[in-house]
Amino acid sequence: MSSLRAVWRLLRVLLHVLHGLLVLALLFPRRDAVQRQGFIQRWSAGLLRALGLALTVHQRGPVPRAALIVANHVSWLDIAVVHAALPQARFVSKADVRAWPLIGWMVAAAGTLFIERERKRDALRVVHHCAEALKAGDTVALFPEGTTGTGPALLPFHANLLQAAVSVDAPLLPLALRFHAPGERFAQAACYVGETTLLQSIWRIASARGLAAELTILPAIDTQALERRVLADLARERIQAALQDPC
Repeated sequence: MSSLRAVWRLLRVLLHVLHGLLVLALLFPRRDAVQRQGFIQRWSAGLLRALGLALTVHQRGPVPRAALIVANHVSWLDIAVVHAALPQARFVSKADVRAWPLIGWMVAAAGTLFIERERKRDALRVVHHCAEALKAGDTVALFPEGTTGTGPALLPFHANLLQAAVSVDAPLLPLALRFHAPGERFAQAACYVGETTLLQSIWRIASARGLAAELTILPAIDTQALERRVLADLARERIQAALQDPC
């Protein structure tokens, strides 16, 4: 039964991705920023529905016009979850995502900033581009853990890219992201860790029953007079607390 469920969902995902590619190639370049964000939000929400995921969003404070979003990282689906709620976010992602079939081209077209994590000097370039984007009024999003975790306990937050917010006094907006399923507060099917391949992860998610995502938008943090390491620790503490909150 789970195999049939997965095949049906993956067929829906394939059609959804093909539709997205056509829109990006033919219509996206002619649309303004508001129209592009509307498409990104609808497409991301549609991808979650095609995979059978329900999404719940909790907002605990106002969303600043231009902010540096920091979120915990669980799955390749995280970007779609955030975009379904905050389509204005421009993500910073590791460079090898650009090489992923279809999805890599789509996230690049959505304005993603790519970083080569193996090259320390590349972080300086990305910090500069992030700061310029924030200064121009854009919202930038990143996963400061640098890789995916299992969900309940966060990995240490890397602080380097948070310098972009510090340098232009942009607020930091923490997001807590959690996948859950019946009987599992942190769903194993959503985990993308260890030796799990992208195809294996996609199959597990498509096969899962009752898988859902929860996104909590936490109050923004004023970055003035705070250095990046302090900000990283503060954001991590708040996200960790939100993940453990039974409400």
